Amino acid sequence: MSSKLSLLTLFLVTLELQLLTSSIAKPATFVQDFRVTWSESHIKQLDNGTAIQLLLDQNSGCGFASKYKYLFGRVSMKIKLVPGDSAGTVTAFYMSSETNEPRDELDFEFLGNRTGQPYTVQTNVFASGKGEREQRVNLWFDPSREFHDYSILWNKRHIIFSVDDIPIRVYKNNVARGVPYPLSQPMGIYSTLWEADNWATRGGLEKIDWTKAPFYAYYRDFDIEGCTAAGPAECGRASNNWWDGPTYQQLDPVQARKYRWVRVNHMVYDYCTDRSRFPVPPPECLAGI
Repeated sequence: MSSKLSLLTLFLVTLELQLLTSSIAKPATFVQDFRVTWSESHIKQLDNGTAIQLLLDQNSGCGFASKYKYLFGRVSMKIKLVPGDSAGTVTAFYMSSETNEPRDELDFEFLGNRTGQPYTVQTNVFASGKGEREQRVNLWFDPSREFHDYSILWNKRHIIFSVDDIPIRVYKNNVARGVPYPLSQPMGIYSTLWEADNWATRGGLEKIDWTKAPFYAYYRDFDIEGCTAAGPAECGRASNNWWDGPTYQQLDPVQARKYRWVRVNHMVYDYCTDRSRFPVPPPECLAGI
């Protein structure tokens, strides 16, 4: 009887270890972990599938998505954005539940510019179908000259959007204040390159110049570390989720200083201070960093 119990215990421990291990994924190539969702002819694999090129012309843009969805974790990609006169183009990197239920979504949107003007990155958070939480930051470098790292850290405490490991936005869990927060719906990782000259550059005043087409954006170093389990109960049980550790529950002093530097020197729009849209600041805007 004791030997049977020992075998059963060993089986259960092995199964638990497999579950914990399978909850973490780190993709190595585009083919392994992503799929084309839109206009396959406009996406080209480079360097044996470790990098890709996206193309936008007058016929179509294009897009791709992860093969799996994740609940909490960290996703990142290195991206080299459309160079030169990119006004009217949008390169997007985002997470989305893509559900019929009120969706959850975390957005990076890189808004094209006229030559010589700064590139603007817009972030947005949708929770339980509610969005309208846009913030815009002018990047302090030319993101079309070389690759830069863009990442989203998502845990039960907060969501951090970072550029080259510098936080540019922190969205806290303020469910206690009645503010929706994505806690239960797994999200996939998506990216697109498309035309949006009705709003993307100076509110739509600057139109896309098709004589400069085709437009190209490049991606490499895809990295996903997240829980692939079916729901919050399974993901919350995994004790080796590093993003739930105490180090990732708040910005450290260096991160906080960099975050304030971005907000003071490079933020050009914040829904929290837009009194024409929100005469009374939304409650999450009062929570600080």
